[in-house]
Amino acid sequence: MARLPRFVLPGHPHHILQTGNNGLAIFIDDEDRLRFLGWLKESAREFKVAIHAYVLMPDHLHLLATPAAAEGLAQMMQRLGRYYVPFYNTKYGRSGTIFAGRFKTSLIDSEKYFMACSRYIESNPVRSKLVDDAAEYSWSSYAHHVGVTQNPVITDHALYWALGNTPFQREAAYRELSRPMLSQKEMEVIDAAVLKGWPLGSDKFNSEVQQRAKRQVLPAKRGRPFKVAPRPDGA
Repeated sequence: MARLPRFVLPGHPHHILQTGNNGLAIFIDDEDRLRFLGWLKESAREFKVAIHAYVLMPDHLHLLATPAAAEGLAQMMQRLGRYYVPFYNTKYGRSGTIFAGRFKTSLIDSEKYFMACSRYIESNPVRSKLVDDAAEYSWSSYAHHVGVTQNPVITDHALYWALGNTPFQREAAYRELSRPMLSQKEMEVIDAAVLKGWPLGSDKFNSEVQQRAKRQVLPAKRGRPFKVAPRPDGA
């Protein structure tokens, strides 16, 4: 199935996936990761994108981010590429792109999927058997959320703040929330949404997004053409 055109809704979180070109390792050592995070922090600030969670894996990265404007995500990722790709190519004596095309993104229904998506992102190193505990991995936002470190890249989402009245309560609640691994079904749903560019939410949320977009943002039902219902005001 062809990938749907990207749909970005300001003020709502989005799951972003960027992979290495043909399986290329995009982070080889700690300097690479530190440089990338520095440019991520600057780019997010410049284009008013709040980063809520992230993980830097050897050959791909995930972000959970809320843009203030529709173009903010693309502008942030473009700026990151303008700085990071030349740095990487110069350091490793190569040329050309290091990323596999444009980044992928999925609009997230906060109430239903925000925490699951955050856990999905931060548990990547455990699922990949790089560490036994997410807190042991230095290149994700998990340590920030459980109070091990304070991460200047991260802007905590309102749902994280709602976990408790004090930092200790929030950190303990997040640690407990993250203790059970996501089910295979949950991971498949999150995977499919970001890979195909689908919104990830309840039926009501997805329907509202479809109407707001005025174009297809959900997988079409087999055998039936896509049609947006007319608005009551006739617009």
